[in-house]
Parts: sequence; structure tokens; C-alpha cells
Amino acid sequence: MAIEAASPEIPIPQKRSRWNRDKVYSNLSYLTMVLPGAIWLLLFAYLPMPGIIMAFKTYKLARPPADFWLQNKFIYSLFYNSPWVGLKNFEYLTLPTNVEQTMTYIRNTVLYNLLFMVVGLVLAVALAVIIFELTNRFLAKLYHSIFFLPFFISWIVVAYVVYALGSSNGIMNSLAGTFGFDPIEVYKAKAAWPFIFLVANIWRYTGNGSIIYLAVITGIDRELYEAAAMDGAGKWKQFLYITLPHLIPVIVLLQILAVGRIFGSDFDMFYTLPNGAATVRDVTQTLDVFVYSMLRAALPLGYPAAAAFLQSAVGFILILVTNYVVRKTRPEMALF
Repeated sequence: MAIEAASPEIPIPQKRSRWNRDKVYSNLSYLTMVLPGAIWLLLFAYLPMPGIIMAFKTYKLARPPADFWLQNKFIYSLFYNSPWVGLKNFEYLTLPTNVEQTMTYIRNTVLYNLLFMVVGLVLAVALAVIIFELTNRFLAKLYHSIFFLPFFISWIVVAYVVYALGSSNGIMNSLAGTFGFDPIEVYKAKAAWPFIFLVANIWRYTGNGSIIYLAVITGIDRELYEAAAMDGAGKWKQFLYITLPHLIPVIVLLQILAVGRIFGSDFDMFYTLPNGAATVRDVTQTLDVFVYSMLRAALPLGYPAAAAFLQSAVGFILILVTNYVVRKTRPEMALF
């Protein structure tokens, strides 16, 4: 009986999955949820992107000719009436009179962001764990709502509260005088402002930052905690060996994105809380406030554009470097 030789199977090339009408309809609810964010990115992130060339030009506002095909003053001036100057606008940041303040603003921006990243991460994770451990779900939702509420309060309101508390005739100094203590000049005390910014940042963003971590913890299988409890593991060991390993991928992802924003800052907070106090400018001014100050000083628009371009470029490079390091050590946790 002849035995037929088994022919090797030839792999059939698979067609790449393409989005057809059925897939669009089946994922329509998710696409609808993404749509507002996509529109926001298009309007405020991608459409203004050609404006980065202002950092390499001397911007001169001019009215377009009557027969010109485009009658928008800004676009006409940017693309057709402003000469290229190369890196000349960046030289303003390195002038001998500006180097010291530029380095001060960079130092403030980076150190404040590192402080906010470390403390904010610890407190956001701690708040998420505490709320998750509450057995009364009504109280858990109530407490989380209370912590989340400051995210919607304007920094202008907070600035008035800080002024009411820390001004020379404020509540703190009134109480200090009542008990025989010396008055505290908050708007003249440089050492107080890192603490004020830290407290304000924690108060506003901890509740919002805990949402993602709380969602991850909620998705962990409860049987893991029950098995750990049966083996004698307390709450701390359950956190170390169950909760934290599930949170680490999300923590790494969010920290990669946070590193990309390390040269940016919360402009509203750093601009409004000090209330323009000149004596504490060395510890309250950041790069974003510096860019705004250049705009108000009627300097050529290329100077603040150059500073803003450097912020974005350095942030982009930091994201690539941080993601590269993560990909080399823990590939499954890399952003891309």
C-alpha cells in the first residue's frame, strides 16, 4: 500500500483587518465618545501647529492686498509677509541679561513638576485605595465626589482665598496678632510659596488623579484578595502583592506622559496665586508665566514663540527618551 507523502502546508496570507461599515456601526457608541476629544485635538492641537514657524520668523502684521486670494491678516502676515530669521529669536533667551532669569524659570518649572509628580502620585494612589476599601459604597462615592469637586473650582477663587488668608491684614495675621505672634508676610516670604503651591496642587488634582487608579483597582478580581486573606495576608501585603502590580502599568504610562509636560506648568495657578508679588518672583515664576510676560511686554512675537517651541520640543524628546528606557526594561509597559 503506497503511502502518500505529506505535503507541507502553505500558509495562506491573511488579509489585514479593515474597518468596514459593519465595524463602524458596531463601534459607533465608542466612536461617539471619542468624537469630542478628537474635535478638541483637531481645533486646539493640530490646526494651530503651523504657527510654530513664527519661532523662526520676524512676525510683521500687514493687511493682504485686495486682489490676494487670502484675506486673513494673521495667516497672510505669517506666511507671506514675515521674513525668516533662523535661530535669531532663540538668542533672546541666551542673552547675558536674560540667561539668569531663564535658568531660574526652568529650575522652578522642573522642580515644581517633579514635586507634584511624586507627591501627587502617592496621594492619588492612596486615595484610590482608601475609597476602594470603604465598605459603605454611598460614603465612598460621597468622599470621592468631595475630593473631586476642587477640580472644577477656578484658580481665581483660590487666589482670593489665599489673599484673604495671607495678606498683611488677612485672617492668618489677625489670628497671629491676637495670640501675640509676629505677622507673616506671605507675599514677601519666598520659603512659603513652594508649600502653598504644593498644597494647592494636591487640593485641586488629587481627586481627579485618583479616578484612573480607582477604576483599575475596581477591575481587579476580588477572588485574589479573598485568597490572600485566607493565606493570612493583611491589607498592606494585599496592596503590595495584588493592587500595586496591577497599578504599575498605568502608573508608568501616566508618568511617561507627565515627563513630557515637565517643562510646562499650570499657568493659572502660578500666575494668579502670587497676585503679581514681585518680591517672590524668583520662586513663583515658571516658563509659561515667562512666555506670557514676554507677550505683555510688547516684545517681537518670535521671542515667546521660540520659548514655547523649546518647551514643546524638549517635552517631546523627553517622552521619546523615557518611553525608550521603559521599552528596554519593561517592553509591555511602554507607551509605543
